[in-house]
Amino acid sequence: MGSCARKRQLLLLALVLQPWNPCLGADAEKPSSNPTDKLLVITVATKESDGFHRFMQSAKYFNYTVKVLGRGEEWKGGDRFNSIGGGQKVRLMKEVMEHYANQEDLVVLFTECFSVIFAGGPEEVLKKFQKSNHKVVFAADGILWPDKRLADKYPIVHFGKRYLNSGGFIGYAPYINRIVQQWNLQDNDDDQLFYTKIYIDPLKREAINITLDHKCKIFQTLNGAVDEVVLKFENGKARAKNVFYETLPVAINGNGPTKILLNYFGNYVPNAWTQDNGCTLCELDTTDLSAVDVHPNVTIGVFIEQPTPFLPRFLDILLTLDYPKEALKLFVHNREVYHEKNIKAFFDKAKHEISTIKIVGPEENISQAEARNMGMDFCRQDENCDYYFSVDADVVLTNPKTLKILIEQNRNIIAPLVTRHGKLWSNFWGSLSPDGYYARSEDYVDIVQGNRVGIWNVPYMANVYLIKGKTLRSEMNERNYFVRDKLDPDMALCRNAREMDVFMYISNRHEFGRLLSTANYNTSHYNNDLWQIFENPVDWKEKYINRDYSKIFTENIVEQPCPDVFWFPIFSEKACDELVEEMEHYGQWSGGKHHDSRISGGYENVPTDDIHMKQIDLENVWLHFIREFIAPVTLKVFAGYYTKGFALLNFVVKYSPERQRSLRPHHDASTFTINIALNNVGEDFQGGGCKFLRYNCSIESPRKGWSFMHPGRLTHLHEGLPVKNGTRYIAVSFIDP
Repeated sequence: MGSCARKRQLLLLALVLQPWNPCLGADAEKPSSNPTDKLLVITVATKESDGFHRFMQSAKYFNYTVKVLGRGEEWKGGDRFNSIGGGQKVRLMKEVMEHYANQEDLVVLFTECFSVIFAGGPEEVLKKFQKSNHKVVFAADGILWPDKRLADKYPIVHFGKRYLNSGGFIGYAPYINRIVQQWNLQDNDDDQLFYTKIYIDPLKREAINITLDHKCKIFQTLNGAVDEVVLKFENGKARAKNVFYETLPVAINGNGPTKILLNYFGNYVPNAWTQDNGCTLCELDTTDLSAVDVHPNVTIGVFIEQPTPFLPRFLDILLTLDYPKEALKLFVHNREVYHEKNIKAFFDKAKHEISTIKIVGPEENISQAEARNMGMDFCRQDENCDYYFSVDADVVLTNPKTLKILIEQNRNIIAPLVTRHGKLWSNFWGSLSPDGYYARSEDYVDIVQGNRVGIWNVPYMANVYLIKGKTLRSEMNERNYFVRDKLDPDMALCRNAREMDVFMYISNRHEFGRLLSTANYNTSHYNNDLWQIFENPVDWKEKYINRDYSKIFTENIVEQPCPDVFWFPIFSEKACDELVEEMEHYGQWSGGKHHDSRISGGYENVPTDDIHMKQIDLENVWLHFIREFIAPVTLKVFAGYYTKGFALLNFVVKYSPERQRSLRPHHDASTFTINIALNNVGEDFQGGGCKFLRYNCSIESPRKGWSFMHPGRLTHLHEGLPVKNGTRYIAVSFIDP
């Protein structure tokens, strides 16, 4: 075809495609200036999801003018998660663009909204569009969809993305109108295929003057480009940058399976979190509970799905939350027979404070997923339930205001950050691997360690979270949210929430608490928490170490009742009671006999009626206790002496008139000895105590939970004073023998 004939054909096609406008020719020049009020953003949203609100928030930040189509309509464009369909968007554009067909200086930018955020403003968009020297610019994609057979019909691109993506396009209003007026299909037909067929038709492409944003200057589709786009901080602010083309896209589209990456970008862009100001959106749309007379009603779902250490404390914490008890209801699922005694004790206390408590016990034999569905239903089916607060038994909430803080953030789903002590293990994932499991985001460590503080949109959270009741009754009204394929219940919940476009947030704006380790919890003992010094050291310390222990180093509360005999608090009441209970439960007291197969040589010169820590498998725990809590005191009172913290003999002694009343004078086979009183003189027994003969100094009123520390072998000959009645228990270690 000759050039003249070609031009005539293009002109004829242009006249056919273009609505009649005597003031506008097919090759009308662009306006000489680009005021931002001549840019109109159009999007389609038949519902207002979290993704939609984020999009509008980013648009508001840059002062875009946005027109939303489809509000109040039923969505008939097909399955949003399956990409095929979307024709309803074109039909709505066709209807609205008729009103702008003659506005030749109006630039229209169409974009998706549920999975898009703006990273730049109108001035930047208009400048980049003007430099394109085309009437319409579509987003470009490295992936051809939906008909791969059309690949050869696309123009060759030597550098840049070749294929059209209909999730974003920009152009002068009359030209956009000429495109969408060609739509004569159904709402569930494919919008991208429609636009593609126009673009790959060389006559239509040239007549309308369409191009693609090959180097992602305006539009960035993330699908197929995850490795190209990174978060870059410049002057403390973040921007998504395409490092392959060295461009800064304005509209970032998390199309296909890339919404998780978009959510990550959305935690920072635009200006959501900065290095100088931190979280700039954390106070947006919050609620102030201090200003309300009546607090929202909250259903607390409690889940005990495996044997869990320190459970009585966990249950007690629920009753110490800083929240009106009349606004609370409780749903408790206990899967473990082992914990039934704890649940009964808790119920007997809680029933006086909380009016509605539903307990589902192990006898009902329901799965964890079913139990969690029941707990959620307990709120979902109650129109007065404003929030559902789910908390697992391995969560230690140290902040009594946790519930109030989460409610005030006013998010559909929000979780407090809780971590394992001394580890990077937490209750959220910053990213997901391709198969849907854990992957570490670039900011995960900074969030866990508190180097970046804010509220973070994450793909997975567990253990403890708050959900709005109205969200459960609307977007999340399907019952089986915890059942999905072969996923764990928490993973099923999160995947379902992601697909419903319900964002899950994690907050590290406050200290909320920590996670217990339950993996190696052995329930074969009588008081099993005693063995948790390695797995859960902070919780072990809180339960078993005397609250005044730290004052040894800050307030010098160590007493010296006899020369070089030091007296200090070490054990809590619980530690003393549980250690005695453990020994009595074991019950195999030695009887104070000289012949003792438990020790080297088989003979004890000065025997006591005792049980060794090794006999109840507590030896390693006890030696660790010595290193962690006794050694620092040793360094303080015996200046210059550094203990190895090792002891061959660690045991609990039982004194009673019926078995062994006293102990004759002796030296201990140690460098130094600790002697911890495990019960109360005057209450549990009369008499007893210790006398250091060389100094003629006696200690006759040992305090429960306090320890003596004194030198062993040479200087401190001592004897156990007789018990008159009752039973006296002490814990003894011969340290550094």
